[in-house]
Amino acid sequence: MTPMARYVFITGGVVSSLGKGIAAAALGALLQARGYRARIKKLDPYLNVDPGTMSPYQHGEVFVTDDGAETDLD
Repeated sequence: MTPMARYVFITGGVVSSLGKGIAAAALGALLQARGYRARIKKLDPYLNVDPGTMSPYQHGEVFVTDDGAETDLD
């Protein structure tokens, strides 16, 4: 019988550089070291908001790719 999946959500405010990604990566590494399978999924729920028009203090630096898509550091 396959074990049931469990989910861990790491949330935070809109302030950039709080370390949410580092915390998720560290937790995943610790779980894998204990023999668990861990996968990370990142969600940026920008509903009707263009990250390029947000303040860098709220979002962090925005990069524009060759195809015109806007992305952040992670």
